[in-house]
Amino acid sequence: MQIIQHGGTAEQLINKSKFLAWVAPCHNEKEVGAFLRAIASQHQQASHLAYAFRIKTDNRIVPRFSDAGEPSGTAGMPILQRIEGLDLINVCVGVIRYYGGVNLGKGGLARAYGGTAKLALDCATTADYREMQQLSLTIAYNQLDALTKALSQMHGEVLDKQFDDQVHVVVRLPASEEHSFIKRFTSEYAD
Repeated sequence: MQIIQHGGTAEQLINKSKFLAWVAPCHNEKEVGAFLRAIASQHQQASHLAYAFRIKTDNRIVPRFSDAGEPSGTAGMPILQRIEGLDLINVCVGVIRYYGGVNLGKGGLARAYGGTAKLALDCATTADYREMQQLSLTIAYNQLDALTKALSQMHGEVLDKQFDDQVHVVVRLPASEEHSFIKRFTSEYAD
């Protein structure tokens, strides 16, 4: 599976209709909604805003799409097929259309929406998906710098710190590193 690191955009003119596409990382449906509202507010005169997204939840991958008033299966589904073809997760692609007065037919619409989505996806930067795990630990003060450095090296992060006679941290790290991370920081504290 792949994720989007940096979004992409694309534009095409097809038989007088203008198609614009945006790709963005979105980790939940709330982020999808905000992303699509931002596009809609900037392009209020657009005829259609079709989209597709694919979000990974704890139990499954949720794909959704909308044809935005275009004939069924001609806008959202071709966008979703491009996302699925790249095995992307936690991503949304929105494609707007400014109608140019020429009907494209079902096949033409599907090619236009899917093709514009592909161009935007080609401009985006992707990376391998890594399953992340949240973890709570209690450590000594003198371990905090080492913990922070270790997290940075594995692309993890400290989510919360509470200080009293020890440091209580909540971290997010790659799930594959969890066991060794716990062993390292709990065994150091025990010494």
